[in-house]
Amino acid sequence: MKICIIGTGGTIEKTYDETDGSLRNVESVLDSILVRLRLHDLDIRHIELMSKDSLDLTDADREKIVASVVSEMDEADAIIVVHGTDTLSVTGELLHKRLGDVKIPVILTGAMRPYEFRDTDAVQNVTESLLACRLLSPGVYAVLHNRTLRFPGVVKDRDRSTFVERS
Repeated sequence: MKICIIGTGGTIEKTYDETDGSLRNVESVLDSILVRLRLHDLDIRHIELMSKDSLDLTDADREKIVASVVSEMDEADAIIVVHGTDTLSVTGELLHKRLGDVKIPVILTGAMRPYEFRDTDAVQNVTESLLACRLLSPGVYAVLHNRTLRFPGVVKDRDRSTFVERS
């Protein structure tokens, strides 16, 4: 199975700088996550599109994400977009609107806590997204915290620190 993973940054990829105590998007940590997993029959192409906190994404950045997904759709069996959770729903809604009737699963995932933190949800969410690539029908989804939620109508529930379908 061919999976394209498009990295955009977000909390999942933030690293700690001990010199000033900050958490920043500097470079992708996704390869560190993937090397820990047993993925013998997957052909993964990782594109580091950008490295931004999702609150800093512009309309032009979202257009780059859409263009990157579109450009990979003919080659991939599924696409995962690693994204910050603060505006993951905005990008998911845009992808749903722009892609129309997609032929493969397009999955957005991220983490509430950086990969480098001991209590991170990064590995769980990436692992679940990889499995969801095999199981989901074509469409645009958010996959986090043992849930697959289909766009449109996916929102961040800040009180519960997860995502839900809008009621």
